[in-house]
Amino acid sequence: MVTATALEAELLELAGSVPDPELPVLTLHELGVVRAVRLRDAETAEVDLTPTYTGCPAIEAMSLDIERVLREHGMREVTVRTVLAPAWSTDDISPEGRRKLREFGIAPPRVRESSGPVALALGPTRTHATETEPVRCPHCGSADTELLSRFSSTACKALRRCLSCREPFDHFKEL
Repeated sequence: MVTATALEAELLELAGSVPDPELPVLTLHELGVVRAVRLRDAETAEVDLTPTYTGCPAIEAMSLDIERVLREHGMREVTVRTVLAPAWSTDDISPEGRRKLREFGIAPPRVRESSGPVALALGPTRTHATETEPVRCPHCGSADTELLSRFSSTACKALRRCLSCREPFDHFKEL
């Protein structure tokens, strides 16, 4: 494993500070999609970026924003590489990112206990406090929620409603 230089660490922090184009409340670091920055020479950087899913339409906007930020910091040439392995998972979202999602009114993805593929469950659409980890309402915290639609404003979110406060909310699906 190669240790990053101080400049690479600084550039990684800058690239990670870019807001996500679909969820601007999160930075790319909090989302967990910026994987590495390598210097090719004093003015050339290469950034590894992993999309949340292979067909993510925001990857181009993310790349352009990273290039702009690093060029503003003095990099003459910036290459953003799309890296698919290891695949991104909602487990890569930082605790700060999860907190920000909740405060923004989006239920964060549940943390998985094991690694590997996420099991597809086509069970009940309502969650209750007796479940291992229900989808909690980001407004009132109730575990009594129901699924309205498996897809919301983006493919990575589902639309749910709280049965306690009756407010609809997005849930960032586990992946």
